[in-house]
Amino acid sequence: MFSGLNKFVKYILPKRLFYRALIIVAAPTIILQIIITIVFYDSIWIKANKNITRSLVSQLKTIEEVYQNDKKNLDFFTDSYKNNFNFEIGINQEIFPNNSGERKFSPMDRSLRRELKSVFGNNNYWFNTFKFKNAVEIKIRSGKDVIEFLVPKEMISTSSVRLFVLWTTLPSLVLIIIALIFLKNQTKPLVKLAKAAERFGKGDYVNDFRASGSQEIRKAAFEFDRMAKRINRHLNQRAEMLSGISHDLRTPLTRLKLQLAMLKQKEVSDKMSNDIDEMEKMLNDYLQFAKTQTQERTTDINLGELLTTIKKDFNNEKVIFNKQEALINLKGRPTALKRSFENVIQNGLTYGNNVYINIQKGNNRASIIIEDDGPGIPEDQYKNVFKPFFRLDKSRSLNQSGVGLGLAIVEDIINSHGGNIQLGRSKYNGLQVKISLPF
Repeated sequence: MFSGLNKFVKYILPKRLFYRALIIVAAPTIILQIIITIVFYDSIWIKANKNITRSLVSQLKTIEEVYQNDKKNLDFFTDSYKNNFNFEIGINQEIFPNNSGERKFSPMDRSLRRELKSVFGNNNYWFNTFKFKNAVEIKIRSGKDVIEFLVPKEMISTSSVRLFVLWTTLPSLVLIIIALIFLKNQTKPLVKLAKAAERFGKGDYVNDFRASGSQEIRKAAFEFDRMAKRINRHLNQRAEMLSGISHDLRTPLTRLKLQLAMLKQKEVSDKMSNDIDEMEKMLNDYLQFAKTQTQERTTDINLGELLTTIKKDFNNEKVIFNKQEALINLKGRPTALKRSFENVIQNGLTYGNNVYINIQKGNNRASIIIEDDGPGIPEDQYKNVFKPFFRLDKSRSLNQSGVGLGLAIVEDIINSHGGNIQLGRSKYNGLQVKISLPF
């Protein structure tokens, strides 16, 4: 029971820190104002309104009784009430109105109806509180006559209610606005820190990040900045080390090639040259896999134009690109993305006859679907082919001439852009590679 209630509360509550903090600040103020308003309305305003209404109805009853007992001095009596209480009194023999002029949901009307009914009984009174701005019209049946009263509205309803509502709501609104400004300034550094972490996770340099906000947020931002610099320094050192290894290994391989070219036994020379070429290609694959992608800046990329450029570079009619959703812009590293797409397309051309490229636009995500009509990959090997140095020995070996780093590099690039890659069976009975990227 409590678990379900907890899930429901979490579902209806806002997910962002700014709105949660706003609830923490604003909810007590609003609840306090509601309680004060209810207490005032129930214990003070209703009772005060009831007393003044009862007093007014008692005066009306007094006038009606005086009229019944002494009709000779009526003019003097009505003039006295007009001068001293600002009453307008009129007596006529009009038809008493049948329709009620009262409002059902008005506290003033309910209070007046209750007192008139208890004093004059049913069907012996009629009133209207909204016909005039500052007065209330009341009619009382007195035998065959109808006594009409026009009394000030202040004698039925106190004027302090509006002032009370104003002074309870206006300060609350001012306090909530002040809280909004302060909360915005406090959550803004957290949003900046989250965006910087997201950029760094996607492989961008975060050199323009500055710590701000409260002491705790500044501490977290400072540690993040130190961590990002350590990771970048480590990646740069690795790239420099691998570049040095590449240079050192290429030199003896070049000397071996020269020495093999001087051998008279051409058959042995050709075999050894092929081995050296394969060693160089393997070395290049190792370097490409370990090379960091953070050195390339993130820019705006038109996905359709990028794939069109790749198709032109291949200059192969077997690469078929569908441009139905070509107008998709996203932020990324164009060289890295181009390399990943080319890797997948090259695999499709190597093991199939045709490669089909489609783009689908979803909810803030773009899907690039690359399919071929080759032999495909067994479903139980979908996860394994993304592992570094894994090679298939079955119907389709994705790395016959490499070391098994092709799809591992592609997955690393796509993940660094906040996307994902999935393998499946294409409608052409080959392999389907579905790449999803945010935009």
